[in-house]
Amino acid sequence: MLDTSASSMTESNCSYPHITSMQWEFDGDPCQRAWVEIDLKALVHNVEQIKSLLSPQTALMAVVKADAYGHGARIVSEKVLEAGASWLGVATVPEGIELRQAGIDVPILVLGAVNSPEEIQAIAHWKLQPTICSPQQAKTFSETLGNLDQKLPVHVKLDTGMSRLGTFWQDATEFIELVQKLSNLEIASIYSHLATADDVDPTFMKQQHERFQSAIASLKATGIIPRLHLANSAGTLSDQTLHYDMVRVGLALYGLYPADHLQQVINLKPVLSVKARVTQVKTISPGTGVSYGYKFVASKETQIAVVGIGYADGVPRSLSNKMKVLIRGKIVSQIGTITMDQLMLDVSSIPDLQVGEIVTLLGKEGNIKIQADDWASALGTISWEILCGFKHRLPRVAVG
Repeated sequence: MLDTSASSMTESNCSYPHITSMQWEFDGDPCQRAWVEIDLKALVHNVEQIKSLLSPQTALMAVVKADAYGHGARIVSEKVLEAGASWLGVATVPEGIELRQAGIDVPILVLGAVNSPEEIQAIAHWKLQPTICSPQQAKTFSETLGNLDQKLPVHVKLDTGMSRLGTFWQDATEFIELVQKLSNLEIASIYSHLATADDVDPTFMKQQHERFQSAIASLKATGIIPRLHLANSAGTLSDQTLHYDMVRVGLALYGLYPADHLQQVINLKPVLSVKARVTQVKTISPGTGVSYGYKFVASKETQIAVVGIGYADGVPRSLSNKMKVLIRGKIVSQIGTITMDQLMLDVSSIPDLQVGEIVTLLGKEGNIKIQADDWASALGTISWEILCGFKHRLPRVAVG
């Protein structure tokens, strides 16, 4: 029986009155058609590997936005903080509130832009720390906080070439002096975001770094030099001069590399596995079509397995007829169109396959592994998108 000590990571959607989320016995539980496993040992290992690159003066911010990239924000946050992270990064105010309600009291940076007084009030109430990226936003914050008679640490964002949030780096001194003069704001950090740190060619990354350095140099005369941070996962792995006072690490925490050429820097272990159970086994005759549109037609007698997971759970429909999965440590092919709640496999090579047996869609069995990178490569996308796609109707189960 697998460890279900963290099964409370998700609410049970089952209607079985004799089973609670804390009582689930994993094997044989009728609720468990499919699930996501979170390997906490791998998560701790990754934190340790990342921290091995950092000086003692450089803090680690664990980026846990988007429900920790689909891994479960609460359990991931608790574990990475135990392992040595000291800050958390989220994208939205509700994501930060969720962590506060879970009893997490470390600094939490809201990386997205907040503009409404209602959200500002929520940030102040829950002691979150916002990103300030424009003069008008800074003034709105100051006015709202003035009405609350409250002061708030804020993080000033500069646009050094991402062309997303932030004030242009050339205007850094004027912008930061404005924020400094607003009586209800206290500058906690100045930061920017790298656009091409995962590229083999470091030319533009270095240009962004030079722009950041230039902006900071112009501030030295004003005496305003708070905490500085610039590096994302790729920047953290590629260049120690980007580390400054803190690094903001997301993808690498979860055991995936931002780019192939960074795989030799440290040893990361994937944290997330996706598994499901066989719900029916049958044999079809030559010429029989499988699933919607008959995108697969059997050329010979074929044993197929129906598996209880589909695109509503986060398995991309566009992987239809492209996927490989693992059963009993063997690779088998997915066939036919992936449907909302189910998909089919050619299991002719698996003798006496039984209903209830486990299929590994992402993860490792023996020496064979299938990773989010494999799906991303097949679809022409990035592993971040794959990880963030797994829906909440898949329970997150902590192992290790």
